[in-house]
Amino acid sequence: MAKPPKLLSVGALTLDTILRVETLPTHQGKFIAADGVQIASGMATSAACAAHRLGADVSLWASAGDDAVGDQLVAGIEAEGVDCSYVRRVSGARSALASILIDAHGERIIVPFYDRLAQTDPEALPFADITAFDAVLVDVRWPGAATLALKAAHAANRPAILDADTAPLAVLEQLLPLASHIVASEPAVRIICGHALDLETACTDMASRTDAFVAITGGAAGTWWFDREAGSSRHVAAPKIKAVDTLAAGDVFHGAFAVGLAEAMPVEQALRFASAAAALKCQRFGGRLGAPDRAETLAMV
Repeated sequence: MAKPPKLLSVGALTLDTILRVETLPTHQGKFIAADGVQIASGMATSAACAAHRLGADVSLWASAGDDAVGDQLVAGIEAEGVDCSYVRRVSGARSALASILIDAHGERIIVPFYDRLAQTDPEALPFADITAFDAVLVDVRWPGAATLALKAAHAANRPAILDADTAPLAVLEQLLPLASHIVASEPAVRIICGHALDLETACTDMASRTDAFVAITGGAAGTWWFDREAGSSRHVAAPKIKAVDTLAAGDVFHGAFAVGLAEAMPVEQALRFASAAAALKCQRFGGRLGAPDRAETLAMV
């Protein structure tokens, strides 16, 4: 593209405390971490930061409290180059927090907290014209805002991308019909389909429930996507790597996929671009801090 694509990312903004331990705890007690970092993060936020590193001009629409944590969150994301002018600050609310443990194999336990007051539904979009953006990406953590953004993007013929992850079934059912592109995690698929399926079959099942583009991410197992022209599910392999930290890998994937769509990449190329970005992230500790730049991502595609 002649100029950087413009993206809107909608959803979670949390203060993450990330601690690295040898093994994930299986009993109560005290455990000494080998490494740790505290950063502004969250699904939509991590995707926004990843997309910016890949060359996009990104705005974040999220909600935070009017507390010191909220100040820290906005400052941290602005330092990454992401526009935070649409971040809503709610009087008397507490900003979101998350505690994360990551083991030596890169697997993790995530415990987030969201204040209901901070997550109240917005009355309208915080801007006048959705067509200022080339693509819109939403997560499932702020459903009211996600609904408004997806509806507006779809109506304006912009990619309306849903990061479908673990959430109540009612939230997923609210958002799925509004998206033009659904990229779901394996846990979300189990919630939506209601039974265990292999990813290829699940992708076909998901595609039968919507007219949207459908893909399912399976980590090291790669990504399945439904090719409507062929009438079957197709597979994109994940790069072979040794994972150090899988935290935010899905968010990086979604951010990169949104960049690909905004740049009018064919969907399979966008998925390969996203898979490469996510794989590179997994080789680095620190959640979204491990998101790659464009040159190294293209070198892995």
